[in-house]
Amino acid sequence: MAEKLLMLALSPTMETGVIAKWLKKEGDTVESGDLLCEVETDKATMDYESPASGTLLKIVLEEGSSAAVGDLIGIVGKPGEDIKALLAEPEEPAKPESPKPEKTQPAPEKQPDAPSPEATGEKGRVRSSPLARKLAEMNGIELETIKGSGPEGRVVKADVEKAMAGQAAAPAAKAAAPAPVSGDTVIPVSGKRKVIARRLSESKYSAPHYYLKVRVAMDTILDARAKLNAKASQKVSLNAYLIKFAAEALKRHPAVIASWAGDSIIRFGRVDIGLAVAQEDGLITPVVRDCANKGLLEIEKDLQDLIQKARSNALKPEEYSDATFTISSLGSFGIEEFTAIINPPGSAILAVGEIRKEPVVQPDDSIQGKQMMRLTLSCDHRVIDGAVGAAFLTDLRTLLEEPIRALY
Repeated sequence: MAEKLLMLALSPTMETGVIAKWLKKEGDTVESGDLLCEVETDKATMDYESPASGTLLKIVLEEGSSAAVGDLIGIVGKPGEDIKALLAEPEEPAKPESPKPEKTQPAPEKQPDAPSPEATGEKGRVRSSPLARKLAEMNGIELETIKGSGPEGRVVKADVEKAMAGQAAAPAAKAAAPAPVSGDTVIPVSGKRKVIARRLSESKYSAPHYYLKVRVAMDTILDARAKLNAKASQKVSLNAYLIKFAAEALKRHPAVIASWAGDSIIRFGRVDIGLAVAQEDGLITPVVRDCANKGLLEIEKDLQDLIQKARSNALKPEEYSDATFTISSLGSFGIEEFTAIINPPGSAILAVGEIRKEPVVQPDDSIQGKQMMRLTLSCDHRVIDGAVGAAFLTDLRTLLEEPIRALY
């Protein structure tokens, strides 16, 4: 019997996907687990495996087409099987709401966004999932203002996220975008760019950011790196040094690797550091796991493997999600210093600027030329107090200037 091929959620945050390339054509025989096509998700290009064996009878969505999770993309069945009825079937409907009691007066048509009566429990409490309640509380959103899409009008996580996105977009909505004129280029927004825009807007508007800046003398690190690279078969990047010494500083200041959870703060038990990597359609943050228990060469190997995968859109979800701390570097672009937006679920991100030689006044008032780098730490004030962030950044500077202290 013919079977529908539906768009699957190939990453934890995927809502829509784009068919990048079909690896099979109509009429090809496929086995369960065979790769059918490549799908561009919000983060990377993922492989779509056939859930059934048979013949690829129909490709419903051509390459370049977008589909929401659950949409029909193709059909697998027996050769010559009639699939007209299957193609004519309507899309799977959302779970219907329970019938409204006759005594319940329907909400006025002029207020479509108000929660339905079924969404309200005893004493007027809005029916909602625990996660939706927590997310709404964290972002100061009243559940009564949200129309639920769950069973019986229940407010679910997706409804709160939609309200958050609308809240973040409200200031920008006041000024309408100008209509394109001759010579303008209209670029469709990719799924990845939409997710980046939504998440960073949520982070910036919900987390009260504050910023701490220091200058670091990098002469010792640069000398040590040059000597190591001259002898080692594996060259070590400056990013690996930054990750290693950030991990050492985070071991000393565990309060910095934490996350705001509304009525609690989650302190992470492992130092997982993400490094922002630029792609043509946005950023992705591959994560080096358990950095505090890895040596410099091991970090470098993991980092290079991840960066290579990131640039070929081959990262798996577990390789780019749930960083407990993030580093973003624009030094290679000649940027002296900048501030970065916190990457959830972490509560801090380190912005790294260019290394340049500058005159520095010494304790004896002499002036020496030193290789200086500016670091800017963005912190979520709900989780990290100013003194805590300052102590961490000061220790990181000390470790970079005097690497021997990492052994203490």
